[in-house]
Amino acid sequence: MDGNDRRIVGLAGAAHALVHTYELSVPILVGIWLAQFATTAAELGIVVSVGMALFGIGALPGGVLADRYGSRKLIALCLVGMGGSFLVLSVAPGAAAGVLDGLPLLSTSPAVIAIAVALVLWGAAASVYHPAGLALISKGVSEQGRGFALHGMAGNIGIAAGPLATTVMLAFLDWETVAAVLAVPAFLAAGAALLLDVDETTHRSDDDEEDDTPDSIGEFLSVSATVVKSAFAFVFIVVMMNGLYYRGVLTFLPELLAGLETFQPIEIAGEPQEPANYVYSGLLAVGIAGQYVGGRLTERLSPGQGIAYAFGALAVLAVLFLPLASMGAAPLLLVSGVLGFALFIVQPIYQAAVAEYTPESARGLSYGYTYLGNFGVGALGAGMAGVILTYSNQTVLFLVFALIAGIASSVGLLLLRR
Repeated sequence: MDGNDRRIVGLAGAAHALVHTYELSVPILVGIWLAQFATTAAELGIVVSVGMALFGIGALPGGVLADRYGSRKLIALCLVGMGGSFLVLSVAPGAAAGVLDGLPLLSTSPAVIAIAVALVLWGAAASVYHPAGLALISKGVSEQGRGFALHGMAGNIGIAAGPLATTVMLAFLDWETVAAVLAVPAFLAAGAALLLDVDETTHRSDDDEEDDTPDSIGEFLSVSATVVKSAFAFVFIVVMMNGLYYRGVLTFLPELLAGLETFQPIEIAGEPQEPANYVYSGLLAVGIAGQYVGGRLTERLSPGQGIAYAFGALAVLAVLFLPLASMGAAPLLLVSGVLGFALFIVQPIYQAAVAEYTPESARGLSYGYTYLGNFGVGALGAGMAGVILTYSNQTVLFLVFALIAGIASSVGLLLLRR
């Protein structure tokens, strides 16, 4: 890699890590919000769903903006927006409680409304990152394979480090201060993005000079129709099921683990802390190995086989998770590690399926729809999980997860028959 490659990968990797740091710090905070505010798992699940839905919905316009105005500036704007949204999160609940409390039109806590606003701001800002960051690497890095690998590893570091850093800080600080501290790295990275001298088009060939970005709604619909008529329609179902499973499991998993008899709160610096949060962070760290193995499996299995096997395993895990988790610390740690591994092994598999089953001329738009399905539609998993936990129980929730994974596995079998 030359200097330009390293600068691009460094910028994109840092931004990717921060996106997932913020995304997966939210489930750690959900347990605190449930205890502190007059709310239910159903309400908070819906709040998280709305913010995370924008994370996916904005991917399509984000890709268009990246093509029009350049990825570096858009990534800087994304970072500023994410940092700003966490600053809003740190102050809005207290301010809202003073301003909105007592209004007869409000059926829920003003603090929860403020949290919803902050998460919506975060989702809108974060949504532009993936199309902008991937476009920057694809156009500006000469060693693309290495660039994408390092970019993915950086994202996984954020996935694991975000909950861990949040948990550690909560041992010494209140959650509002933690949210404010988390905002600082985003502002620093945004400043670096604006000052960094990078060439975004080093790897762009002469054949790519023509602008293929849809210029009208009609053209956009025409290209989209090409995608839908391909086997991507089946892959899109898989992506949506993955998003529902991923978001539904991870949003309330810290709270579910904390409710098991295996874990009792421990005291750190005079404050009670949940060991379950550290297990949750470790579970996500295991996902780094899952990503690597999933990538290697794409070289040995067809996408249909990978989807059928991987999601079949997730269905079995959903059935076995609660019985094993209730058997003691060792079985709980084992099944949690396997779940973290399996959750992330599927990502490179379905990404390879997108490349396999979509026309090359519409590949960029296909990945835009992939993020829409995974993060946008998948965000409904948080609301679904919250409603089930409020009006039913954990067993029903994990049976629903088994059904979702089973649907995806069945689609993999269908792809094998095509």
